[in-house]
Amino acid sequence: MTTGRGAGRYSDHDVEHYDRPRRSTRPRTKERPSYDDAVSARVVTVDRGRFTLLVGEGAGATKVMAMKARPLGRKGVVVGDRVRVVGDTSGADGSLARIVEVQERSTTLRRTADDDDPVERVIVANAEQLVVVTALADPEPQPRLIDRALVAAYDAGMAPLLCLTKADLADPETLLSTYRSLGVPWVVTRRGGDLAEVRERLSDRTSVLVGSSGVGKSTLVNALVPTAGREVGIVNAVTGRGRHTSTSAYMLALPGGGWIVDTPGIRSFGLAHVQPEHLIEAFPDLDEMTEDCPRGCTHGSDEPECGLDEAVAAEQADPERVASFRRLLAARSVSDY
Repeated sequence: MTTGRGAGRYSDHDVEHYDRPRRSTRPRTKERPSYDDAVSARVVTVDRGRFTLLVGEGAGATKVMAMKARPLGRKGVVVGDRVRVVGDTSGADGSLARIVEVQERSTTLRRTADDDDPVERVIVANAEQLVVVTALADPEPQPRLIDRALVAAYDAGMAPLLCLTKADLADPETLLSTYRSLGVPWVVTRRGGDLAEVRERLSDRTSVLVGSSGVGKSTLVNALVPTAGREVGIVNAVTGRGRHTSTSAYMLALPGGGWIVDTPGIRSFGLAHVQPEHLIEAFPDLDEMTEDCPRGCTHGSDEPECGLDEAVAAEQADPERVASFRRLLAARSVSDY
């Protein structure tokens, strides 16, 4: 019998020497399930890792609860995403489906918590229009917040729309004069007023409503979608700020066609992700005038030899429009509204 430190654990006569289980030799595969049976759906709200989806279109759509499949990893799923799901899509109580694919987004509305925060947060996907809702009074308008929302819209490739509420309390012309040179369309509403123009602007489009708390977003949503049941808040008489009534983004189908996304009231809109060259592209007439700008020109008011200044001097550009664009450009780094 062999002994000592160099001896093997088993001798030739040990049963374990022959019966020791071998490692599995089954080859691994990189193939993934095809999910041929997956159905298309739209994400309407997100709540702590659970997703509410609509499967189907129109009145026949089914509301389905789902989780994200593990193979998606850290890939984000947000309101407005078009996804493919498998599992129980009946919508019955207690049923749960799995999101297995997020389809390519046509637009992505982003913001950062602060201007020096490198982490982007996607608010909504696949929206065509950003509706900036602001009250003309109670609370007072916040032009810098409006500017920042407009910058985010232009950067995302979305059409902007100003929705001025509470016109029964203040004249909208004072605020409109600030944005008229930018060519931003607008609608004006008042308590109990006709919403025909608003409905026309929203019809057959997917629109995101953003604005501070207390400006009337939830009131507007309830008027547009009577079954929405969004909670309505009030404005604090001391601080002049509204109370957050919406805690998460929620997508709703409009009775006449189209979708609206109601978002929680915002008090900051970080724009660390926005680059000047992307912003100028939203204004083709001004962009054309910057072709001969020096390399690295941001097109701001303090840039030497900027093509915008030369165009204004040659009376080829509207000075007010250039000034308004530069105000939006400056809004990227001015957040004390």
